[in-house]
Amino acid sequence: MLYQELPRIESSPLDGWSRWLVPAAIFVGALTAAALLVFVGQPLFAGAVVLGGLAAGGFVYLRPPPDINLSEPLVVGPDFSLVGAALGLSREPTALTTGEGSLLIVNSSYRDRFGGSQPPLELGADEQAKQGLELAKSMAWRDGAGCVAGIGTHAGVSPVEVERVGGHRELLLWRFPDPSPIDPLTRAVRQIEGLAGERLASAAVMAAIVDAKGRLLAANSLFLERAVGRPIGESNIRFAELVDIGEDQRMRLVADGEGAAPLRAVHLPASADGHGGEGTFLLFDAADAPAAAQGSNLQALLDFLPIGLALVDRDGRFLTMNEAFRRAAGVSASTTPVYPGDLVVKEDKAAVADAVRRNARGPAMSGDLAVRLARQTAEPVALTIAGLRGLGDAAVLLLLKDNSEEAKLKRQVAQATKMQVVGQLAGGVAHDFNNILTAIIGHCDLMLMRHTPGDSDYDDIQQIKSNSNRAAGLTRQLLAFSRQQTLRPQVLQLPDVVSEVSHLLKRLLGETVELVVKHGRALGPVRADPGQLEQVIVNLAVNARDAMQLKGGGVLTIQTYSVKADQVAELGSDILPVADYSALSVTDTGCGIPPNVLGKIFEPFFTTKEIGKGTGLGLSTVYGIVKQSGGFIFADSRVDEGTRFVIYLPVHREEAGAAKPRKTEKGKPNELWGSGTVLLVEDEPMVRSVAERALTRHGYQVITADNGEDALEILDKGEPIDLLISDVVMPGMDGPAMVREARKSRPNLKVLFMSGYAEEQLRKSIDIENVNFLPKPFSVTDLAEAARNTLGAK
Repeated sequence: MLYQELPRIESSPLDGWSRWLVPAAIFVGALTAAALLVFVGQPLFAGAVVLGGLAAGGFVYLRPPPDINLSEPLVVGPDFSLVGAALGLSREPTALTTGEGSLLIVNSSYRDRFGGSQPPLELGADEQAKQGLELAKSMAWRDGAGCVAGIGTHAGVSPVEVERVGGHRELLLWRFPDPSPIDPLTRAVRQIEGLAGERLASAAVMAAIVDAKGRLLAANSLFLERAVGRPIGESNIRFAELVDIGEDQRMRLVADGEGAAPLRAVHLPASADGHGGEGTFLLFDAADAPAAAQGSNLQALLDFLPIGLALVDRDGRFLTMNEAFRRAAGVSASTTPVYPGDLVVKEDKAAVADAVRRNARGPAMSGDLAVRLARQTAEPVALTIAGLRGLGDAAVLLLLKDNSEEAKLKRQVAQATKMQVVGQLAGGVAHDFNNILTAIIGHCDLMLMRHTPGDSDYDDIQQIKSNSNRAAGLTRQLLAFSRQQTLRPQVLQLPDVVSEVSHLLKRLLGETVELVVKHGRALGPVRADPGQLEQVIVNLAVNARDAMQLKGGGVLTIQTYSVKADQVAELGSDILPVADYSALSVTDTGCGIPPNVLGKIFEPFFTTKEIGKGTGLGLSTVYGIVKQSGGFIFADSRVDEGTRFVIYLPVHREEAGAAKPRKTEKGKPNELWGSGTVLLVEDEPMVRSVAERALTRHGYQVITADNGEDALEILDKGEPIDLLISDVVMPGMDGPAMVREARKSRPNLKVLFMSGYAEEQLRKSIDIENVNFLPKPFSVTDLAEAARNTLGAK
């Protein structure tokens, strides 16, 4: 728990107004007492008033000194008491940290599980677990939320969920939920107390749920009526007090008396491994009932249980299996296999048959086998085999857990990890490539200043610059995929963006594709970069056109509509948070996407087009732009029917008093000339050279430095510097560290940062007041305009 202690400042008990309160109270009390004595004639009341005045004065005089001197200004930091109280309501271990992972506050469940208040990033038991925690933190800081399954800690394996919270989205909320999402015992209690218990009671089956300590948790009405005689409520009833096991090892109800007939009892364990006493006890009253009726009762119960159960006879053949077992094994009622070995692949048949034979004919025991099902050969599953005795023809119990959701989560984590690594690689390549393109485009601009249209070299230089700009577009795609591009978000309406780009789409789609645009009502505004959003629509439309041309044409439908929070809640999506969204759907009637390809479409460099007809960056760019804009994108497709992409962008709520962005006009070439001294700090020689020449040609006196240390030495000499232009990422001292040090002696120094990385990615490091940012690659005109705007800014 985080506490904030204020300094205790002593003060005199009679300081200020309080020193006049004592005589005033005594004087008023005396006057009141005299009046009561004269006019009412009650000396008892008069004495009480006098004692009350003395007590009030004494309280003021003897009151403890205040903790805070009211004459001093009071400065109090963030108060986490309310947050701590809220976290205390959660049963899951929960912690609140800063963006870097420094611990702010934890709840009691967190301390109980992990034995203290260690920061979440320090809970990893090994290097792999620590990398998983770092991955969850990075995903949350970038996307707003992140999760990783199977993190190994000293308190056991647990999943972790991280969410970016706070008024300025600067904090992280960590949750370590129960690693087992489904509690079979709790589910069994709910079923026995509900319709399942009543159906069992109508079939003359008594059912009781017992925990690991032997306490009765729940029972159906028949068991309560015969064995307990009252509702369970909060009473601590032990199952052993209600039943009695005689010398014949048969179970009887204590309430039925000593001469009661024995009952047929079945214990169904709650755990998948079959160990422990907790679980469901079934008591069959009719020992002489027909075998078919007993089997019907047993099957009715098995179908209500959440665990996959099957019974096998002594010859190794299936007797029965419940619905949960069928779902996990992937079989239907019409295709029930004969032997357990029929469920698994050829390599595992012998091991399963041998285990069933040993448990059926030998001593009763249990064990687990890792097998691969014939319907799902990729992921192994755990098959528990336990011997049974005293249950008629049933000799072996099989338990099978459906771990498809767990396998799906593992694949999602692996996919997220892969996308994270590829994104980091793409961002690094784009950064280095942007430095090269900056030099090429800058030198082209300098050469064009010495040539005029019609010169022999003019067209060649223009061609080089055009190809360089195309390469710059490719790096922007890489940065868009890795969510590291520089966005210029604005508050806008989706129908306006679609209208702006619809005329371009009509030319791109051709005559064989019909464009249909539909707009919904009451769409909320969104905050996004309009240029990047147009690129998203164009990329999706071009892909749809190519898919429909394989069928000779079709219809492309672009629709915008509003999605309210209650509608999102009804969807039940684990990915889409409950909030208000403005949605954009792009639907085509093309050839569709096969299911084995649909999960890979957003991966970079993945394409189904012919060699030379696709880079594989179109949909990955769309994915990166949508995620960086705070949105979500989903794809649904059916072969030969078409594909539908849906983009959800959160509705933007304008904060009260928020300042509107100031519009800047593009400067004309003759308005970009300036004067003054510029200190240029750049570690790449080719970029430093072209920037120096560009600034010199626009009237500036330029001093260069190739690192932050040299720049500080120049500033320490007292040189008059009007503008500092610096790269952000440099070896040794980086740009932000250098600026913070320089501002100590020159607080009004104007600063322009430039970098091949995105401004959003560097926002945390360049969070300095009164600085501008110029993304690479830039032209000579872009640099001159940025320098002019920075010098003119107040």
